[in-house]
Amino acid sequence: MKNIFSILLVILTGSFAQAQGNFGKQIDEQQAIAATALPAKMGDKSEMQVKVTGTVESVCQVKGCWMMVNLNNGETMRVMFKDYAFFVPKDITGKTVVFEGEAKKTTVPVEHLKHYAQDAGKSREEIAKITGPKDELTFIADGVIVK
Repeated sequence: MKNIFSILLVILTGSFAQAQGNFGKQIDEQQAIAATALPAKMGDKSEMQVKVTGTVESVCQVKGCWMMVNLNNGETMRVMFKDYAFFVPKDITGKTVVFEGEAKKTTVPVEHLKHYAQDAGKSREEIAKITGPKDELTFIADGVIVK
């Protein structure tokens, strides 16, 4: 009985560690700016090295290879992971995250938008409605903390 309890404790601790923690490069929370302040902070710059904190709106449900973070006015920012070197858990929607790396203003081509929609589990009808590129604020993160 004692062994079973010990095994369950190890499994639960491991599951908790996966849902929360540091992914990619080890970073801390110090000097992170709010995601809602990022567009204004960037101003006319096309890219910027920065540490950001925000709330996860959604996550790639295929393997956790990107997440959408809330900005201001109902907009979101796609956060991808440098060199595809790490992923985040797929069940962190609604959680607060801190991430560090490069924010960029980009134009996302139609084929990428359709791929992202497919990863997000959108219907064929919703994917078919994507007909043009979209200007977005995107982020390539070196490291992520899930709180």
